[in-house]
Amino acid sequence: MREYNTEILSVGTELLLGHITNTDTRDISEMLSRIGVNVRYQTVVGDNPERLAQCVAIAKTRADVIITTGGLGPTCDDLTKQVLAESFGRKLVENAAEREGLYEYIRTGKDFTPNNFSQALLPEGCTVFHNRWGTAPGCAFEAEGKIVLMLPGPPNECVPMFREYGIPYLKKLSGEQILSHTVRIFGMGESAVDDLFAEEMNAMRNPSMAPYAKECDCLLKVTAKAKTEEEAEDMMAPVIAHVKEKLGEYVYGMDVECIEEAVLPLMKEKGLTFAAAESCTGGDVARRITEIPGASAVFLGGCVTYTNEVKSRLLGIDLELIEHNGAVSEPVARLMAERVRALTGADIGLGVTGLAGPDGDGVHEVGTVFVSMAVEGETYVRELRLGTFRTRSFIRRMAGNHLYDMMRRYLTGLKVL
Repeated sequence: MREYNTEILSVGTELLLGHITNTDTRDISEMLSRIGVNVRYQTVVGDNPERLAQCVAIAKTRADVIITTGGLGPTCDDLTKQVLAESFGRKLVENAAEREGLYEYIRTGKDFTPNNFSQALLPEGCTVFHNRWGTAPGCAFEAEGKIVLMLPGPPNECVPMFREYGIPYLKKLSGEQILSHTVRIFGMGESAVDDLFAEEMNAMRNPSMAPYAKECDCLLKVTAKAKTEEEAEDMMAPVIAHVKEKLGEYVYGMDVECIEEAVLPLMKEKGLTFAAAESCTGGDVARRITEIPGASAVFLGGCVTYTNEVKSRLLGIDLELIEHNGAVSEPVARLMAERVRALTGADIGLGVTGLAGPDGDGVHEVGTVFVSMAVEGETYVRELRLGTFRTRSFIRRMAGNHLYDMMRRYLTGLKVL
């Protein structure tokens, strides 16, 4: 099977100026990695036709697949189609179906102007990616031995369009199926995982394995190429089983995006509920679970008790106890979990208190966090030392990961502490 090397070319002066974050490239790269397509280069260029043409010329010399994002709209600085068509010797022709679709989409808009119809101009002979999420269609064509895909810039259009049209288009070209599964890991870093499997990974070709670091955990991606999906799955199955056996309790899920996504079905399966009392995480533990559909079946609610007074007033923790032990302490964390459990009637109560920085409390260093979990007849508390050099966002997220890991261990019968 031919290996396709890819360059993603992001077009937009607003990206260069930092006015918006280039999430399109991140999301496309991740989707490509799932089907085993290598992203070799990522380029950002402003809305300038000469510089864009130069970038396309360079991409032609080093990539088999060129994917552009942005510059497909109706305004005078949306020049991606024109430059790409000229670079590959293609004429732009009006697509009647897309013009009609554009008319239906925007005919009731009070700010309609005729230049909107320029979005229906597409490279001759291309495969059209109809935009069900906006107005500007995307497209794909092959020329000069290269595969070109053009996508709109807004992430809410770019990402679903690439998922629905771009991925299947690229899969067809290979003649084979490329599948991946991710083994998600918490409690062991990327370097430790790499060291554990280095010899095996270096010897593997198909299927293959590779570790990747995430913000507060890591994953091991297993990828296989075969004529059919069934064959690829059969190739990966023994590898995944071996990985899970070797990593043991550090594996928290398969093909999930985060640890809370693995905890939710465990809670549903056992018919349990939980609540959270948060301090340094500021409600992030609650936010994370409620971003997942179906969270209402397991999450009852919680409270952010940021000050000592509110910990006392809402949770009933004695102020003298807090002042004697300090807000960042094992006894306070323990009571936070127990009290929120009692107040809400949840099966599991969570508590978290710590120092996310940049200042300490005169007793503990920044990065000190106590996370707690109260269940019927037992309360568990972990003391974390997450590092004085860590960012506030890292400390807050890592604290949340530890809470969900405690739940995951409890729900699966593993040792919690």
